[in-house]
Amino acid sequence: MGSLFDFMLPELKSPMTGASTDALMAFIHIVSFIILAGVSIAMIYFAIKYKRKSENDKTPLITHNNTLEITWSVIPLLLVFVVFGWGYKGWLNLKTVPDNAYEIQVSAYKWGWTFKYETGAQVGNEVHVPAGRPVKLVMQSQDVLHSFFVPDYRIKQDVLPNRYTYVWFQAEEAGESQVFCTEYCGTSHSDMLAKVIVHTEEDFKAWLDEQGTGGGGTPVERGEQLATLQGCVSCHSVDGSDGIGPTWQGLWEQERNFEDGSSEVADQNYIRESILDPGSKIVEGYQNQMVSYEGRLSDDDISDIIEYIKTLEE
Repeated sequence: MGSLFDFMLPELKSPMTGASTDALMAFIHIVSFIILAGVSIAMIYFAIKYKRKSENDKTPLITHNNTLEITWSVIPLLLVFVVFGWGYKGWLNLKTVPDNAYEIQVSAYKWGWTFKYETGAQVGNEVHVPAGRPVKLVMQSQDVLHSFFVPDYRIKQDVLPNRYTYVWFQAEEAGESQVFCTEYCGTSHSDMLAKVIVHTEEDFKAWLDEQGTGGGGTPVERGEQLATLQGCVSCHSVDGSDGIGPTWQGLWEQERNFEDGSSEVADQNYIRESILDPGSKIVEGYQNQMVSYEGRLSDDDISDIIEYIKTLEE
C-alpha cells in the first residue's frame, strides 16, 4: 500500500523504524482521498438533483435522520481509533531499542554535532554506522534545544540540555543520509547539518580502527580536530571569511579592539579567557553569542587549540 505514495517521501533506508510510519501515512492518504471523493460526488449529485426548477418549488422541512447521523459520527470515530492504535504501535517500536544495538553518544551544540564511540574516537558532523545492525543514539545538548531528524530513516528526536534522549534505526545498505536539526536554535540553525555514513560491517570495523582513541596526533592536529568537534569553526572561520564571530585567520598576536573601547594583543591569556569567559571582552563589530567552554575543554585541549590558531597566518 505504501508504494502508491513512494513519490511523496524519500527512499526508506531503515524499514525497521520507518515501514510502519509509511504504511500509516498511506492509509491516511487513501482514506482521506475516499472521503474527499465521496463528499465531492455527493455534493454534485445533490446540487443537480435538488436544483430549484421553478418559482413554485418549495424546500421540504427535514429535521433529522438518525441513521445518517449515526453513520457519519461512528465511521470517523472508528477511523480515529484505527489511526491512534496504529500510531501508538509505531511509537512503541521506536521506543523499544533492540538488545544488540550499537550505541553512540551524540552531543549537539550551536551549530553542529559530535559523535563519540565506545573506543574513545570522536567525529564531528558525520556519524559512521554499520549496515544491518541496530544503532542507538544517546543524545544531549550542550546549550539549547535541538532536534535530530533523518528523513531517510523516518526518525526525529528532540535533543535537550541537561537531559538524555535517544533514538534508534537500522540501515540495511551502505550509503549516506542527511541529518537536519528541526528545532530553530539560532542564527545558523539551517547550517546545522550532518551525515549518516553507513558501512558494511567489515568496513565499519576498519574505519573505527583507523580513528584510534581520538587523542592522537600533534598538538596542532589535535587543536584542529577539537576546533571542528567543539563547533568553533562553525562561527570562527579559518580562511578570513566573515562569520558569527571574528575569524581565526591572522588572530595570533594581533591587536584586538573591543566594544568598550579597550584593546589587547591576542596571546595565550587572551584566547584562553575568550574560550572560558567569552562575554568578558566583545570584539568590536560583533555580538556575544558564544557560550562558555568551562568544563567542556581541559587545559590541554585549550593549549592544543591555541597551537592550531598560531598556524593560521594571513
